[in-house]
Formats: sequence, structure tokens, C-alpha cells
Amino acid sequence: MVDNVTITLPSKAEFVSVARLTASVIANTMGFDFEEVEDIKVAVGEACNNAVIHSRSDEYFGINFTVSNGTFVAEIEDKGYGFSLDHYETPDLNNHKENGLGLFIMKSLMDDVQVFTEIGNGTRIVLTKYLE
Repeated sequence: MVDNVTITLPSKAEFVSVARLTASVIANTMGFDFEEVEDIKVAVGEACNNAVIHSRSDEYFGINFTVSNGTFVAEIEDKGYGFSLDHYETPDLNNHKENGLGLFIMKSLMDDVQVFTEIGNGTRIVLTKYLE
């Protein structure tokens, strides 16, 4: 059985908590432990923060949560400007900047992270966590 929850939120920072709370409830319902739920919340929050920061200010971003056979998937999509993955550099944790850690954090907390982006056509980030 596959369950889907889809929400559309304004590209405003105050709505990121709605996405985090929704992710938390879904992950908790699936049976993830406390630490895993917190990891999922942080990763979803980072992806949503990126959507808010990089989307057009008067737009929305969408999140689709899918639950299937012990797999949690969150797809966060914005209609922003996109970016070039060719220019993404893994952050230097010894000399980190104020920004630029979001993707690194997502990858360290989730089992799989995929980024689909094209300049001028927005970005879709797919976060996956497996219930073990």
C-alpha cells in the first residue's frame, strides 16, 4: 500500500515548520525512532529552507510525502531559478561559510538524496529514509 500526502506552502520561512511537523507525524506513524524522526525533520527543513530562499518570493513550493513498504520519501519542489550542480562543492567543514551546508546536512541524515535542477526551471529534491 502506498500513501501520499501533498501540501503546497507559500515561499515564506514561517511555513517551513508546517512541512517539518508534517514530516515528523508521518515518520513517527511509520515507526521511526526519535533520532530518525529528528533527522527527517532537519533534512526536510533544510530542503524547504532552500526552496524558500531560492524560489521567487511571490511563489509557492510543494512537498509530496510518500510512504510505501517502510520507505519514507519527501519530494520538495520549487519554481525558483535552479542552480548548476556542476558548481556545487562539498563544504570544507574546517573553514565553513555561513551558507552552503544544507545539501551536505541532508545527505548526512538521509539514506538517499537526489537533486534535480535546471537553471530557470526550479529544483526538486528527493529525500529517502528506510525504516530498518
